[in-house]
Amino acid sequence: MSKNRQIALVSVAILHVLLGYAIVSGFAISVVKKIVEPLEAVNVKEEAPPPDEPPPPPPKEIEIPPYVPPPEVSVQSDAPTNTITTQSNVARPDPPVVAPPAPPAPPAPPAVAPSPATPRGRGNVFSDDDYPSASRAAEEEGVARVSYVVGADGRVTQCEVVQSSGFKRLDDATCSIIQRRFRFNPATRDGQPVPERKTQPVRWRLTN
Repeated sequence: MSKNRQIALVSVAILHVLLGYAIVSGFAISVVKKIVEPLEAVNVKEEAPPPDEPPPPPPKEIEIPPYVPPPEVSVQSDAPTNTITTQSNVARPDPPVVAPPAPPAPPAPPAVAPSPATPRGRGNVFSDDDYPSASRAAEEEGVARVSYVVGADGRVTQCEVVQSSGFKRLDDATCSIIQRRFRFNPATRDGQPVPERKTQPVRWRLTN
C-alpha cells in the first residue's frame, strides 16, 4: 500500500470520528440548518468584449510638384527645303446637251368622205318577170335584205343576204340578179374611183 493511500484512509477515519462527535454534541443539527438556509441568487456580470481596434490613420497626402515643361530648343538648319507640288488637271466632262423638244406634228387633215356610187341606166330594178317560177307556183313571198360591194369599175363584186326572206329560192334570186344586172357609177375619193358597200332590201310579192 502506498503512502498516499494510507494518508487518505487515516483522514477518512478521523472524519468519521469527528462526525460522530458532532452528532452527539448537536453540532450536526446546526450544520444541517445552515445548509437548509435559502440560497441567494447572485447575478454574475459577463465580461464585456474587448473594444474594436481603432482604424489605422489615413495615409499622409504627398504633395506633387506642378509640371514645368522643359524650355523649347529651336535648331536652325541651313539645308534647303525641297517642296514638291503636285497638280493634277482633271478634264471636266462637257455638260449634257439637251435638244429642244421637237414641235408637235401638224394634225392630219380630216378624211374626205367619198362620193357615193350612183345607178347607171335604168336596169337596177326588179320586175315580175324576175320572180322564180318555182317560188311563184309555191306562192312564196317575203323581203330579202342583201349587202353588196360596188367595185371601182361599177360592177357588183360581192353579195350576201343579211336578212332572209324566209325562202332560199328568193334569197338566191336576189343576189344573182343584182350581180348580173346592176351597174353603177363608182364612188370616188379625191377624184379616184374606190369600192363601196351598199345594203338594199328587195320585196318579193305575187300579183294577179
